[in-house]
Parts: sequence; structure tokens; C-alpha cells
Amino acid sequence: MDHKRRSLIAALTASPLLAHAAARSSPRPVVVMTSYPDEVITRFQEAFERAHPGFALQFLWRMPFDALPYLQQPGQGGVDVYWSASPRNFAALAAGGALRVLDIDRKDLPARVGNADLADPQGRYIATEMAAYGFAVNPAALERLGLSAPEDWEDLAAPALAGQIALPDPVTVGFAPVMIDIVLQAYGWQRGWALWSEIAGNAQLTGHGGSFVTDLVGPGTLAVGLSIDFFVASAIAKGQAIRLVYPRHTGINPAQVAILRDAHELEGARAFVAFLVSPAGQRILRDRSIRKLPVRPDAYADSGVGDFNPFAAASAGGLAFDQKLALPRLGLVTAVFGQMISQPHAELVTLWQRAHAAQAAGKDVGAVRALLGAPPLGEQEAADGALQAHFRRSTEGAAVPAPDAVESAWAQACQKRRIDARQMLEALGA
Repeated sequence: MDHKRRSLIAALTASPLLAHAAARSSPRPVVVMTSYPDEVITRFQEAFERAHPGFALQFLWRMPFDALPYLQQPGQGGVDVYWSASPRNFAALAAGGALRVLDIDRKDLPARVGNADLADPQGRYIATEMAAYGFAVNPAALERLGLSAPEDWEDLAAPALAGQIALPDPVTVGFAPVMIDIVLQAYGWQRGWALWSEIAGNAQLTGHGGSFVTDLVGPGTLAVGLSIDFFVASAIAKGQAIRLVYPRHTGINPAQVAILRDAHELEGARAFVAFLVSPAGQRILRDRSIRKLPVRPDAYADSGVGDFNPFAAASAGGLAFDQKLALPRLGLVTAVFGQMISQPHAELVTLWQRAHAAQAAGKDVGAVRALLGAPPLGEQEAADGALQAHFRRSTEGAAVPAPDAVESAWAQACQKRRIDARQMLEALGA
């Protein structure tokens, strides 16, 4: 250490007034837990600290299934702000009294878009950006197949797309359960499950990691992938020759922010939350390297042709997806998908191929379709609060629990229907 630095440290140590002044001039740390990737965190950190030099952001990275128990421990792990795309975590933390009421200016922030809430009614958390679900399509691959891009979910059931769809498995992919429920709400419980069964018959299931879909569609291995828009936007920004199609029926999955009950740096926490939803913070979301959907309507003033504006889509009658209906049953919906579709997927693919072939040959396969598309329980039974609570035992990305007695009964019912469908197809000569 050089002589001047030794002298400065000695002076600060000897003089309480100078030491206090130095401490006061140092940026105060604001601890933020998030699941955002580095490229997003870095942009917001640089912009916030330029605007608020008195604070320094310290990020703690946790996936949703790790974040919830961390924030529920005594003292909440020293975290000031939780910022993530995990509606179930925010609902659980709010219900447990783990969040403060936000006292920031929200006059330019709408409470809803379509049927989706952008703020907690009690003011404990707010959305900072939105993601919508859609189709990643490879135009060259579709052209080789002689097909146009799908416009809505039922288009994915076309026999011509057999083996050409990447479908994220909701049992292991955190964003996928909401996608499953979008279709169930748009088409109804029975028709929605029948549609998912037939789409899965055309699909390859992908596991952990949202980028798996674009990794398959980008090089043209598959023609269509079902995803959430920011994964597709990221792949496009990296040069993949794909485009994003928003179906007529889509839904919003918000990312939210909250200040923890035991936050130590309240002033800095409030400043960061306010910055995220300010015009300056929302502009960062529109950057082509990030491509997320802002929650401020005025952020879309410079939208180009083809850009998706969720507020305009809602005004046109879209975005009917109701997150309040979906949230309590997402665990149940995921479990149904697992027993009806994920576990027997290879067999289901074969049965749907045979059914499509028989139909193309002029055979009546209505009864086969009914068997392959029937869920193991009705919508009224699925609305039972006790049954929904039974499946609220894991969060996004957590280890998949072993099937229990309820799921085993579902699996047996679905297996019986597949056996009957196979026998019908054999009787038809398919």
C-alpha cells in the first residue's frame, strides 16, 4: 500500500467526523432478489445507479422455487426487494404478510390489461413488465412443408404438422402451466384438453429451460415452437431466423416487484421500485436486446408495424385469459397434463397418427377422438378448493413430486381410454 493511501486511512480512523462523512458519501446497498439474467440486470443496474448515485444495487439470484423458502426465513435473508416473474410466489408472500404496502406514485400505471391484474388490490406488489404467449415459427421450415404460419391454437392440431412442434412440458418448464390454462379458458375445459391431446400428438415435448424450444425451431429441426415471447425475442436478437406469432387467444404473465416486510434500506428500495415503472425504466424494456412488454401504455407510443401492444389487443377484445381463475388451479392443471399427456406421450403420438390416417381414409374416428381427448376429471371437480390445494405443493422449477393416489387414479382412467381407442382403431383397420 502506498504512503498516501496509508495516511488517508489513518486520518479517517483518527477522525470520527471524517469517517462519518466518508461513510455517508458511500452508496447505500439495496439488496434485490431476482431471477432475471445478467443482460437484463446489468442494464437496469447501470441506469438506476446513474439516476440514484446514493444507492448501489446488490443482486441475489434465485429461481422461484428457491426464492420462496429463502424469503420466508426469519429476517427474510436481508433482502430489500423481490423482483421476478412468479405470480404464485408473490401471492404466497402477500398472503403470509411478508410484503410491505408500496407507497410510490402509481397514477400512470393501469391496474389491469384485459382480464389480467397488473397490481395487487392491496398494493403490496405491482407488475413491472409483461410477457405474452405465442408461437416461434421457422418460415423456411414451414415453406418446405407447404404450410402457412399457425394463427391460433387449433391450427397446431393439423395432421400436416405431425412431428413438427416443440411443446414445453408444464411438469418441468415453469412458464408452461399458464400456457396450458390459456387454451383451457379459451376453448372450454373439455374442448381445451382435447385440443392439447391432439397438439401433443404432433409434438416433441421439451424439458427444463425455455430456450430449448428456440434451439429446435431456430435451425429448422422443427417448424413451430410454443413459448413465451421473451425467449423468442432473445433468440431473434441473437440472429436466429425465426419470427414470433401471437395467437388470437393469448394471455399475460406479469413480472412483479415488491418491498419485503423486513427491508433494511427502505428509501433505496422505494427508489428502485419507482424507477422500474418510470418512463426511463420502461424504455429499457423496449430495447431490441431485451424486448419485453412494458406496463405503461405510454411506452408503446413509438411502436412499429407488427409490434405487439397488449393494451391495444385488450381493447380489441383479446387477452380474455383470467389469471385469478388460473392461479389456484395451475398445480392441478399441471398434474392432469402429466398423467394424461406427458407420461404416455410416445403412445399418444402413435394413436393420434393412426387416428389421423384413418380419418384421411374416410373412417369415422369421432369415438376415438373423444377417448383420446377426454380429461380424467370434469371442470366442476377441478374447481374444488381442497383438490386445488392438494396440488399446490410445488412452485415453478421445483423437483417433480412422485404421483400420489389421485394422480394414479387419473393415470389408470387415461390408460383405459387409450386401450379402448387402440381397439377401436384396430377394428377400423387403422
